[in-house]
Amino acid sequence: MKIKRRKRNFLITIFSTSDIAFLLLIFIMLVSLINYRKEVKIEYPEAKTALRTQAEKNLEVWVDKNGGIYINGDSADYLELEYRIADLYQNAPDTRVHIIADRSTPYEKINSILEVFQILQYRVVSFVVKTDE
Repeated sequence: MKIKRRKRNFLITIFSTSDIAFLLLIFIMLVSLINYRKEVKIEYPEAKTALRTQAEKNLEVWVDKNGGIYINGDSADYLELEYRIADLYQNAPDTRVHIIADRSTPYEKINSILEVFQILQYRVVSFVVKTDE
């Protein structure tokens, strides 16, 4: 007895491929919009005029209202701040350092941070404030 083999035609529908591509595109767009910058919750001081700088080449030193220091969102102390600034001065001396302090931070805390910059003779420092715009 002879058994006949049937030819099977496999069809792959391409209708769902466009849906998958669309969902993949949405996923990639959402992931690329995520901001990985760490921020410390502070209340910005206000200023009448401000100068805008490039955010890509900045080192951010955050100071909370209790005087805690954060370098790019990570907790630090004065010694670590000194090491990071000295390393920054050797590797990229044109990098701008932004000091972002809470409005109610005591001036003594900010002054002690500025003394670290003064000892290391680092002069590319900015204070970040909130403008009236």
